[in-house]
Amino acid sequence: MTTTAQPFGLRPSSHPSGTIRPVAYTIATGYAVNIFQNQPVRIAPSTGGGQTEGTIVAAATGEAFIGTFQGVEFTDSDGRYRVSNKWTASTAATTITAYVTSDPTIVYEVQTNANVTTADIGKQYNFANTLVGNTVTGLSSAALDVSSAAANASVRLVGLSDAVEDTATDTYLTVNVQISEHQFVADVAAI
Repeated sequence: MTTTAQPFGLRPSSHPSGTIRPVAYTIATGYAVNIFQNQPVRIAPSTGGGQTEGTIVAAATGEAFIGTFQGVEFTDSDGRYRVSNKWTASTAATTITAYVTSDPTIVYEVQTNANVTTADIGKQYNFANTLVGNTVTGLSSAALDVSSAAANASVRLVGLSDAVEDTATDTYLTVNVQISEHQFVADVAAI
């Protein structure tokens, strides 16, 4: 039922090849921000602000990003191998491998924070709650911010999801989007 806001971030849904393949990147040891599963992430372009160039960092609202975080493997400070669907802020670790969906043709499902219709397909939007998540489940709380429609924004609405719990009049719909401000692709204006 989508009369309640229960965002889950950008969940990878489909790819033209039929297979979604996360790519291995790294996170700097001690990176001081939580990263949740399905949260938009970017490659840090330069050192500064607690970020290490070339590593994966959380993407703030309005920033170009590479894809979504899908989990991490690392060796903790006690020498134990760990696997998690979230990165806990300030974790000291070695051999850190973060898995990220980075292909710009991937379609994601995301919950909206207000109603949209088929007339909104092709428009671009930013996110609400980009850096927020559930520390118990490890899932992102990012949602499509319907009030943020702009000519150039983070994602492009490509369709309404066929989620069985949705009806056209629901406030919080699950929709399909693609990244429109991808770090590896030039920006394309909204339709």
